[in-house]
Amino acid sequence: MLDSVVVIIPAFNEAESIGSIVRENVAFGYSTVVVDDCSTDSTFVVAREAGAEVIQLPCRSGAWAAIQAGMLYAYRKKKYDLFVTMDADGQHQPQFISLLLENYDRLGVNVIIGSCIQRGSLARRLVWHVFYLLTRLKIRDMTSGFKLYDRQAVEILLSPKAVLFDYQDLGPLLLLRRHGCKFYETSMHMPPRQNGRSRIFNSWLSVFVYLFKTFIWVLSDWLSKPEDSTKSRSGYDSI
Repeated sequence: MLDSVVVIIPAFNEAESIGSIVRENVAFGYSTVVVDDCSTDSTFVVAREAGAEVIQLPCRSGAWAAIQAGMLYAYRKKKYDLFVTMDADGQHQPQFISLLLENYDRLGVNVIIGSCIQRGSLARRLVWHVFYLLTRLKIRDMTSGFKLYDRQAVEILLSPKAVLFDYQDLGPLLLLRRHGCKFYETSMHMPPRQNGRSRIFNSWLSVFVYLFKTFIWVLSDWLSKPEDSTKSRSGYDSI
């Protein structure tokens, strides 16, 4: 089964942490693709030497565009059925990829979301609560980038409808729900990031910019009709 799993890691100036993450993924037997989002440090070299296939983007594109680039690269190889996305800052631990896989095998849903609601700052918890109410997605950790997607979900996320998202969280999930995809959220431990800081939660101004941009996608979702008649099912593995 591991031959059909690929791990995609968007990275911007993560030379301090990316090497150990890739080495651990490789030790577990996971093919790993790092998408270097035009870093100014040695992220590309460190990731490649650790055993990852590395894509180097020509200009800074953001996490979602980097994830899409990694998905497209892996999808075109036609040998992967499951696509795991994880951060390069050390919060998402390779040892828990097996938990995502176990839940996928058990439930047969399209997307498994690894969550850790304890990591939420006041700003993060505010965002989670607002969008929990607005979207009706039964997901608590709205901003987690630790996800497993099946091939059907990736095909949707590589469609033209997914190219305009600024972030990798709510917009893609709302698009998947409109296509009838099913989600499940499972809890796991996430340590503090090893270096850097959150792009979204580094200031209240960033939080409000994120809220404004994401609300546009929520409003669009309200006004859109489902792509098919299949209703999505969401679940949460309580802590």
